[in-house]
Amino acid sequence: MRNCALGLCAAGILAIPATSVTATAQTPQFALQAESPKFWDLVDKNARLQVVTAGFSFTEGPVWDERGGFLYVSDEDQNRVARVYPDGRVETVLSIGDPDGATFDRYHRLIETASVLRAMIRVAPDGKYDVLADRYDGKKLNSPNDVVLGPDGALYFTDPTLDLVKGENQELPYQGIFRMEDTGALKLLATDMAVPNGIAFSPNGNRLYVNDTRAGEIRVYDFAHGEIKHGRLFAKEGTGPGGPDGMKVDVKGNVWVTGPAGIWVFDPRGNHLGTVNLIEHAANFAWGDADFTTLYFCGRTSIYKLRMKVKGFVPYTAYAKSGPPIGLTP
Repeated sequence: MRNCALGLCAAGILAIPATSVTATAQTPQFALQAESPKFWDLVDKNARLQVVTAGFSFTEGPVWDERGGFLYVSDEDQNRVARVYPDGRVETVLSIGDPDGATFDRYHRLIETASVLRAMIRVAPDGKYDVLADRYDGKKLNSPNDVVLGPDGALYFTDPTLDLVKGENQELPYQGIFRMEDTGALKLLATDMAVPNGIAFSPNGNRLYVNDTRAGEIRVYDFAHGEIKHGRLFAKEGTGPGGPDGMKVDVKGNVWVTGPAGIWVFDPRGNHLGTVNLIEHAANFAWGDADFTTLYFCGRTSIYKLRMKVKGFVPYTAYAKSGPPIGLTP
């Protein structure tokens, strides 16, 4: 592990108090910026940002394992998937080129998007993996980016060209949104976005949110029976460094999205409630800890956490199945 940021050592945790000063590109700092009084129903005004660990190059794909009490994290530049423990310990699980988004499936198996492989993979606890899907209609996928478990038990992922391997050709003539069954069978759902990225379901399961990074906006679809329709604008972020990438939802239906300065929070109608300004750009984040009321942020070099007043909606616990999957390796 290289030298830690902000004076953090590998075994320590540094707490950073909130300020009322808005973060800027020149002097980024942790701040809680409310656009509505409803923001304080979700975030404590006195919340303190904690640095869990450092030494990464570009973190992504955080997934909290409630059974093991740790966070899976992808490092796109260090080409690895690691376990990050609350005390700051880091264990490399898998070395693989440019891993990105991740989730658990309904049987609590880790699913990763593998950009270099241009594939969706399933990763065992010992780091061995199986390729679930890498082609559609006979053509290679672009570079699968983010993935979420749906209410029907299928996995839904975005496939932009953001991490298309240099020197390789785009074979699909679009950047799509896909549905994937346990067997790896794919179904194309939509091709109406320039760069589909972060993806999340509403708690009632009848909405699918997808970020369009190039357009700087969050779009929403009506969802039912494995199909999406009526794609429309949900919210648009402001200008500045950073944009819509990782996205999560809380149990009240509020949508949390990475954006300029930090994490933007929108109510179910798309109204901007406030922003969690961070000291380091975050590409993604995840709900964690035993009660899923802590947000773990993937900064570029460090992992941070912040306790919230609201509980996160976590599909892989809401839609979990007991027992081994029929006809498939657990």
